[in-house]
Order: sequence, then structure tokens, then C-alpha cells
Amino acid sequence: MPGRIKDEDIQIVRERARIDEVIEQYVTLRNAGGNRIGLCPFHDEKSPSFNVRPVQGFYRCFGCDASGDVYKFLMEIEGLTFVEAVERLAAKYGITLRYEDGDAGPRRDPQQRNRLLEAHREAGAFYAAALQSSTDAEVGRQFVKDRGFDQAAAEVFGMGFAPRGGEALVAHLKGKGFTDDELTIGGLAAKGNRGLYDRFRGRLLWPIREMTGEIIGFGARRMFDDDRVEAKYLNTSETPIYKKSQVLYGLDMARKAISSSSQAVIVEGYTDVMACHQAGVMTAVATCGTAFGEDHARVMRRLMLDHDAFHGEVIFTFDGDEAGQRAALKTFSGDQQFVAQTYVAVEPRGMDPCDLRLADGDAAVRELVASRIPLYRFVLDNMLSKYDLDRGDQRVDAVREAVSLASAIRDKSKVDELMREISGRVGVDIDQVRAEHRKRAAAPKPAPTTTTRPTEPTSDIPPVEVSSFGGPQFFDEREALKAIVQHPHLAKELAQGLDANDFTHPISQELWGFIQVMPWPDAPDSNWLPKLSDSVASDELKRVLAVAAVEPMRAGESNMSSVVESVILRLQLLTTARRINEVKSKLQRTNPIDEAEPYNRMFGELIALEQQHRTLRDRSIGIPTL
Repeated sequence: MPGRIKDEDIQIVRERARIDEVIEQYVTLRNAGGNRIGLCPFHDEKSPSFNVRPVQGFYRCFGCDASGDVYKFLMEIEGLTFVEAVERLAAKYGITLRYEDGDAGPRRDPQQRNRLLEAHREAGAFYAAALQSSTDAEVGRQFVKDRGFDQAAAEVFGMGFAPRGGEALVAHLKGKGFTDDELTIGGLAAKGNRGLYDRFRGRLLWPIREMTGEIIGFGARRMFDDDRVEAKYLNTSETPIYKKSQVLYGLDMARKAISSSSQAVIVEGYTDVMACHQAGVMTAVATCGTAFGEDHARVMRRLMLDHDAFHGEVIFTFDGDEAGQRAALKTFSGDQQFVAQTYVAVEPRGMDPCDLRLADGDAAVRELVASRIPLYRFVLDNMLSKYDLDRGDQRVDAVREAVSLASAIRDKSKVDELMREISGRVGVDIDQVRAEHRKRAAAPKPAPTTTTRPTEPTSDIPPVEVSSFGGPQFFDEREALKAIVQHPHLAKELAQGLDANDFTHPISQELWGFIQVMPWPDAPDSNWLPKLSDSVASDELKRVLAVAAVEPMRAGESNMSSVVESVILRLQLLTTARRINEVKSKLQRTNPIDEAEPYNRMFGELIALEQQHRTLRDRSIGIPTL
């Protein structure tokens, strides 16, 4: 087992791997000055508080305090060790790592993920070739054709076919050097009494990809009546690289369209995704053998940048039959996961998008999505169908149940519209509906059963332990720290004139102690800030440093060199002013006759300090000094 990775290689990987590019594989980021912001992937939130500083190679969430560099991000979001995070990024950016001599101790094979991905790439190519040429695959090719797709469409989506024999893929991959363990751990093969056999046999396949485009699993449809596995669809089991609760089929192709349009169309099957994309609905995705759940919702919300100030659209397509209605009602019960207005698109004849495209063409699929209705309206129709609205008592009961839908409407300006809809549909006066709504709203709410997240902090330094550092009297110290840790190459010369006396709060004094012993870079250096963070032992100080690393400078960033100079000079100016006041106070308490020597010495010091104050003031406002 190799020893630790060489420090130079760790730095090279960190420099090569832009933190915003890595994070954007998981989170949609938008520009905000020198920062990029998005919804935090580490806690559920509806307002973006996750800040990324690409130049500094640092991120920080003001909602949950998560912070760190590109390695820390991968470690947290993927559950990796530090070494695994470095190795993951090194493989991605084509960097060969060197290891120190020695044994690093037992750990998971650092190449396991790469090997599993390579095996799936090979399997995807093998299956795709089989679909085009295998005799067994004729039934698969006919199915593709019958569903309205040509060979080009099958290739775009990487469709494949698993030979019926049950050993062809195993033989192919073992010939490529993959081990039995790699094939079974990755879910491509299974072990039986007679040895290893293919996991999928005689089935039409769709590769399931993560957002980066890497194949991590397969979905397989039954093609033959004598298939020993009766399930119509069979998916890859959970593996180290495949978690079905977090994966959406087609997301690798749809993510850019989802991010740019802030719209996502959730369909039920692989061919439905294909039909939508072929018809021009490029935001369509589907779950992989499981119901749409909270983890899927978090992924979609981050991609859409779905938050309180910006509402996207989530459109679910369901069959028009009873099962489809049940699915819509179940979705409505979890609708609070989205800030985005949630819609439903139901084809009256019970057709899914693939059937609809076959029957009526591409335009009909686009029209289905365009004719979406708010999910609450669909649920209202279903709700009112239970009542006999010709009876007065039934109308009262219908109104009482229907007004409960108001709490699920994202855009509160549309609540009155709902009231009017209920009034018209039930056949009662609008004032009666509003009265029931007010009565329900005024009813006492049950006590919450779970602890709610506290309101997001408004001070610059959120943790309670250092809350005093967020006070207005420490504004200049906070700005100086931000200038130094975000732009150390610009602060290098000016910071030489700083010392601990320029900082008055214990937190800033202690942080300055760590900063001043760091080697100062001559140019932007993505390794400088992570090294500084590593040198800081206290978690409190790390949190303060994380804030300083990502929070924008209050003075803006149009001319950062001038901004950095200005805030550091301001700090020195305040220190000089404090010293002047101290000397003046001592002079007032000193007798110039009886204590002539100390008086004259302090008077000379006062003159020098006042001259220094004028020089600093002139420099801070741009007046050249002589």
C-alpha cells in the first residue's frame, strides 16, 4: 500500500480543479459579484446561502456553517476520505499522483470507483454494440422501432442489449482485465453455483448516468416470455457508485436545460424521457425503479436554483387512469419540498408521453407539457368529485376541505384565485369560501414535532461563541481580514506594516497570528487559503475564516487592488487615532514643569503620530504623499 500523497501533488490537483466547476456538478450556481451562490447541498434550504469563491478556492454556507476547499466539499458530499478526494480529482484532471515511501495503513482501494466506472463504460459499449449486431437483439431492435425511435435515437441514449447466454459480458470484461469482485461489487455480474454470470440477460438496456455523464448502472426491460425474472423492469442494485434514491434517468442530458429554464418535467419511464427529448422537451427526467422522493427533490431544486425569490416549475406527467391520479395525489402530499409551483400534465386518454408521441406526433408531447395545470387544481378536482354538490350540506363539507389546499400554493397572491375557483366549482358565494378560509387559518396549529432550523444569522460572524465580533465597532477589522484572506497577493506589502495592535478583538488578533506566519504569495494562489485553514486549530476560528473567505467586500470589487489598500490603510488609521488619544490623555495628566522629560518625549511622539495619521489619511483617499 503506498504512503501519503506528496504535498506538491496535492497542491497541483487543488490548483487544477476549479472549485466552482466541481461544485457545479452538484449545485446550480449563479454569479453574485466575485462570489457564486446557490442552494446548499448539505442542508435543506429555500433561500441560497451557499457561497463559493473561485479565486480563493473556498466555499461557505451561511445557513449551516459548512465550509472548506474543493477536497472538503468532495469529502462531505460523497463521503470520501481526504486521500480518496485527492485521487478522485487527480483522475478527473489527468494528474498522476506520487506517494511517499511507507505504508499508509489499511484503506479502501483508492482506484475502486475509477475501476467500477471503467467497467460500466466498457459494459455500455458492449451492450450498445450487441443491440446493433446481435441476432438475439432483433426483438430489442423491433421494440425500439415500435416505440417510435430510430437507430440514431437509440445511439443518442446509449441503448443496448444483454445477450441471452448469460456469460458474454463477464467474458468480455474479464478479457479487459476486470476482476470477479469488481464485476459483482459494481452490479454487472452475480455469483452462482457454476461461477460468475451476467446480471442482465436477454433484456433491452438503458444506461443510467450521473450528472457528469458517467454510466453508473443500467435499467433493463424484459423481452422474452421465458425470462426467469418475471419483473418487467430490472435495475442495477445499490452499489458504491449507484444510489437509486439520488439518481434520475436523463439528468445528464437535461441538467443544462433544467438550469437555464428553471423547469423540470418528471415522467415515469425511460421511453417517456426519450420521447420528450425527441419531441423537444429537453427538461424531461425519470426515476429509476423508485418513487420520486426527497433526495430527488433536493437534486432538482439545486439545479433549478429553486428558492423563495425565484420560482421555477416542476411538472409531473401522470397517466389519466386511477393509478395516475393516485400518483398525483401522493406527489401533492410531498409538494412542500418545492418552492417552485408544481404542475401536473395528464393526458385525458391515459397515454404516457411515448404513447402520445406515437399516436399524435412530437407536437402533441410539447402541447401536453404546455397544457399543464397547477397540481393543487388537479387535486381540487379529485377532492370535489367525492361530494354530491346538489346537496347543501355536501357543499359546506366540500368547501371546508377544499380551502385546506391554500397552504400548498407557493405564490400566495394566487390564494384568492383559488377561493374564486372553489366558489365557482362548488356553487357557493365567494364570501362563504373566504370565511371558511379565515376560520381555518385562525385555528390553533399543532405544536411542531421536529426542531426547526433557526433563522439565518444576519451578523457577519454567525457562531454564538464569536458573535461579538459581528458588532459594528469591528467592521474595519472584518473588512481587513476579508481583504487579506481573499487577496493575499495584493495585501502582501501593505500587511507588512500591520501587527497585533491593529486588531482589537481576540478573534481577529488570534487569526492574524496565524496569517502573519504564512508565506505570502506573489500572485493568486488557490492553495494559500486552504493551507491557512489547515493551520488554524480552533473550529470557531475556522468558521470566522470561512466567512472572511467568501463574504464579498463591502466596497465592491471593481478595483480590488485599491479596495485592499483602502481597508488596510483604514485599519492602520484607526490604530494611529487610538494611539493619539492615548498620548493626549497621558499629556493631560503630566505636569510639563515637574515632569519635563517624559512630557517632552510624549509631545514629540504626539507630533510624529499626527503626521503619520495625516499621511495614512491622504493615502487612503488617494492624495499622493511627498
